[in-house]
Order: sequence, then structure tokens, then C-alpha cells
Amino acid sequence: MHFGGCRILLVKENINMGKSNQSSVTEFVLLGLSGYPELEAIYFVLVLYMYLVILLGNGVIIIVSIYDSHLHTPMYFFLSNLSFLDICYTSSSIPLFLSSFLTSKKTISFSGCGVQMFFSFGMGATECVLLSMMAFDRYVAICNPLRYPIIMSKASYVPMVSGSWIAGGVNSVLQTSLAMRLPFCGDNVINHFTCEILAVLKLACADVSINVLSMVVANMIFLVVPVLFIVVSYVFILFTILRIPSAEGRRKAFSTCSAHLTVVVIFYGTILFMYAKPKAKDSSGVDKVQVTDKIISLFYGVVTPMLNPLIYSLRNKDVKAAVKNILCRKCSSEGR
Repeated sequence: MHFGGCRILLVKENINMGKSNQSSVTEFVLLGLSGYPELEAIYFVLVLYMYLVILLGNGVIIIVSIYDSHLHTPMYFFLSNLSFLDICYTSSSIPLFLSSFLTSKKTISFSGCGVQMFFSFGMGATECVLLSMMAFDRYVAICNPLRYPIIMSKASYVPMVSGSWIAGGVNSVLQTSLAMRLPFCGDNVINHFTCEILAVLKLACADVSINVLSMVVANMIFLVVPVLFIVVSYVFILFTILRIPSAEGRRKAFSTCSAHLTVVVIFYGTILFMYAKPKAKDSSGVDKVQVTDKIISLFYGVVTPMLNPLIYSLRNKDVKAAVKNILCRKCSSEGR
């Protein structure tokens, strides 16, 4: 999933005072892969397939978490919220992205761009906080198993999830409002698949230093702090697992947090790869670098939400059993 606030920005704007006399922008043109028509058909099929897997996989997680009483636990409550988050994020951008392949009109309205940006910031920030809450859940389950029902009661984990959504929403409202209040009076061509915040800020004909500062602060709150919290949690988890005398006990303890750890590594690993990798300075390769970055961003926004339900369900006997029970109940009811 793309998190617009995960890169510490160094945006340099050349403000052209002559643009102030031009009409304001009412829509944006999304370039996408317009310069590479031979790739568009391939990526249309791939993205459509992955989007359908996202809807199916995350939908199944949500359904079984609701209808199977055995899964009414903090971990699956967190997981169902993560699945709902992935569906919301991809549905805010992928349908428009797919439709752009089928029509020559590759534009998005000013308000539509704001909506996309809102979901990008909101879902990204919420997922960062939610993953840290899930790490705390695993910490309590392994390090304090006897007190787990007390610490992770419904009165605790519901506010934790609610707080994640509220925090992400507040950050999204702030970042989106700061970006969309900027004057866009000249170029309206966004060199991206979606209204990616960096690509949008480059089109503003005003000073964006406030936007840069607010996003740096958001990076610290929604990226650095959750990462530190997750690292500390897993340090304690590792020490606890290593103190377990039997190898079978260590294996079972690690298996309870392996899925979450895998998701965390994929989520943050891809962010670091996208935003921390050095940029090529060779002017002859600028366009190639831009296309590569766009493709990586595209697959990050689709592959990560697709992998989450697969990681949590393929090796999870509880989810498989829940799906089987639901299907059996449906078959029994139809047989009557």
C-alpha cells in the first residue's frame, strides 16, 4: 500500500509569478504509462487480476472474522480491520487506474484527486499504527500469556483500533487540506498513475514549505514511532522465545507472530526500498528512473494488500477451519 507521507521530502519549487494570471486547474491529467502503450495491456491484466484477489482474499478474512465465533479474538479483530483498510485503499485508486487503460481520457477532477490523496494518507497512516498495535498484541500473547485475556480485553483492543483509524483520519485531513489549498494555475499533468502527493506538489505555483514540514512531522509520528514500537516489541518477544526450553515450544511461540512479522517486513521493507534508495544523477536516465518508480509504486499499492490475506490464511488452521465451517453450513442450508 502507498503511504504518501513516508518519504522525507526535499521539494524545490521554482515559482513563476506569471502563472498567477492563468486560469486555475479544475482537473489533472494522469500520465501513467501513456508513453509505453506496449506495457499497458500487460499491466491492465495483471492489476485487474490482483485487484480481484484483493477483494476476494480480504473479503473472506472479514467474513470469517465476523461469522465464526472462534475468531472473535483481538488478533482477528485487528486483521479484519487491516483487510477492510486494504479494500478501501485499493478501491479508491485501482478502478480509475484500470478505466484509464480502456479510454483515451486519462483525467481526474480536482476534487477526485483530493479524495484519492485523502485515502492514500489516511490508509497509510492507519496501517502504520495498526501494525504497531498488532505487534503489542503479539507481545502480550507471548510475553504475558496468563494476563492476555485481561490486558487484551474488548475494552482495550476496540479503542486501540478506533484510535488507529482516528489518528490516520486526522493526519489525512490535515495533509490533504494543506495540499489542496495550494494554487494550481499552470501545468496540470501528473507524472504518475494516481494523485501521488509529490507529483501534485510539483505542480503548485506557491511555496510548499509548510507541506514539507507537516509531512516530515507526520513521518516521525506515523512511521518512525510505530517502527520503533514494533522493534522493541519483537526484541522482548525474541528474548522470551529463546528462554523457552523445548524446540517445539519455541516453534509454536514463533509461529503465533510469524505472519504479522512477515507483513511488517513486506510493508516497511517496500517503503524503504521505494523512498530510501538513491536516485540516479545521470540526466540521460531520468525518464527510465521515473517509469521504474511508478511501476514499483503501482505494484506496492496492489501487491501488498494482495499478500496480506494470503500470508495470514495459507498457514493459519483457524482461518481454513472457519472457511470450511461456513461453506459446510451454507451447503447444509441449501440441501434442506
